[in-house]
Amino acid sequence: MRLRFPGTGRQESVHDYVGVLVPLDEAHLHSHSARSGRSEFEEARTSSDDADDDIDEPESGPPKDGDNEDTGMLQMSAAEYTIEGLRREVRKGQRRGQWTEYELKSKLINKAIQDIGMGRYNWQLFVLCGFGWFADNLWMQGVSLTLPSLSGEFGVSEKQVRYTTSSLFAGLCVGSFTWGLGSDIIGRRIAFNVTLLITSIFGIWTAYASSWVGVCILFACLGTGVGGNLPVDGALFLEILPDSSSALLTLLSVWWPVGQLVSSIFAWYFITNWPVEEGWRNFIMTIGVITFVMFLIRFGLFHLFESPKYLLSQGRQSEAVAVVHGIAYRNGKKTWLTEEILDAVADVEGAERIHARVPTSNIIKQNLMSFSVGHIRPLFQNRKLGTATLLMWFCWSTIGLGYPLFNAFLPQYLSHGGSGGAAEGAAVYDTTPSETYRNYAIISVVGVPGSLLAAYTVDHKSPLLGRKGTLAISTLVSAVFLFFFVALGTTPNAQLFFTCVEAFCQNIMYGVLYAFTPEIFPAPVRGAGTGVASFLNRVTGLVAPVLAANVPGDGTTAPIYMSAFLILAAFVGMILIPIETRGRQRL
Repeated sequence: MRLRFPGTGRQESVHDYVGVLVPLDEAHLHSHSARSGRSEFEEARTSSDDADDDIDEPESGPPKDGDNEDTGMLQMSAAEYTIEGLRREVRKGQRRGQWTEYELKSKLINKAIQDIGMGRYNWQLFVLCGFGWFADNLWMQGVSLTLPSLSGEFGVSEKQVRYTTSSLFAGLCVGSFTWGLGSDIIGRRIAFNVTLLITSIFGIWTAYASSWVGVCILFACLGTGVGGNLPVDGALFLEILPDSSSALLTLLSVWWPVGQLVSSIFAWYFITNWPVEEGWRNFIMTIGVITFVMFLIRFGLFHLFESPKYLLSQGRQSEAVAVVHGIAYRNGKKTWLTEEILDAVADVEGAERIHARVPTSNIIKQNLMSFSVGHIRPLFQNRKLGTATLLMWFCWSTIGLGYPLFNAFLPQYLSHGGSGGAAEGAAVYDTTPSETYRNYAIISVVGVPGSLLAAYTVDHKSPLLGRKGTLAISTLVSAVFLFFFVALGTTPNAQLFFTCVEAFCQNIMYGVLYAFTPEIFPAPVRGAGTGVASFLNRVTGLVAPVLAANVPGDGTTAPIYMSAFLILAAFVGMILIPIETRGRQRL
């Protein structure tokens, strides 16, 4: 296979993809409407209908399923594939003030991608973006799985060694912010590849650390790489994802438990079959090599297109159009998008003209402003949105603190076999390292179907399901079974059962949460809303190991009770969120 090296200066050109362009008057034959079997030949709407489109819907009152600003863009008749028809369609929806040229062209690119639909390139990118989710949990769980071995080799107490997880979370905080900002400056493609490279380099280096402090420092460094995977990979995937396939955002989370599964299997093999000072090093070396192989696949074997939205923001419109042509070519489809159509649709009275290129200084300023009071004020422009914003941030904070209080130290809890919660005089069960890591692998297997179920239930019409219902139910069951783990998990088998249910439900919870959160916030402040949520999640995650290391007693039950109460509090917040986004506009 011929190696390609993205990021080496190659510029995309429409001339590289001959045969994919069709005239605009034939676009309806290659549209989303044609694929879905809708009527293609309808009369053009009257001027009175057009006038109605220009009237903004009132903000109150939930729209019906499928009745949103993107529905028209998804289902367009043949008569609407004209310059005037496209002008009308891209200006649908609410907007404070005038549409900017960039916003109009972005919506038109979205429409072109919708008409191309899902294909080979999108599915390949689904797998490669999944590598980022895979690596995130591969290393988060990998660090947790080394804690007993680090205690044994370096003589660190069971409670003190939990600070190792804090070092990782410190790196995650830096990585998520740095790469989220950096991908807006240097592009998605470079960040997409470099994050895995950094992770693999410092991960392999950790296997040679000679002290516990050295291990913590190197884990923090690899965290700066792995922390950028979710924001960068998620943004890149969404920017080439057709709206009609947006449920794949939830399905993307299936890679997260797979990462945990792979980590647990290798830990089970290496840590239980080698001496304490060798097993964890072989384990870390192995997952470091796996991460490096994923980097090589991304960088060498796959030609990644830069995000057309990023290219458009940099004044590289011709390359943005070429990328759309490239996606069509890789998918074996046709496209009608040209530079001339972009300019003609955007160049009309009512569009606010802006500079073609967004300066780097403005990008940095806009990202930093995401945490300013002035920029987040629109999130509280009315009571309903303000309430939803505060409750969503509350949920991210409580889950960010509660989740690692249990999961980050699960190998330690399992190693006690239930003795931590046993009453005085009751039988004490000690599990061998082999049993501990075997049980952890079983738990990881059970968690994988949770993400698959989440992708199905988020769009289910049942009033008990959808985004909000699925999220609330899975969170409640997670909290209940955390209490069961402490109160009733007095044997290894009981602990295994309760933790399996817990893992299944938590994967549903996280899968829905990552899709539900950006849908709640209005587009102009969506970045601010999700940015603050992610920041609060990482910061509270950083605090969790500190709490676990300083709670009174032996630290085997109190952190789990704290986790259960925090997850239960998140459930209460979820049921109070006054918005359900099922059937509405998605990212």
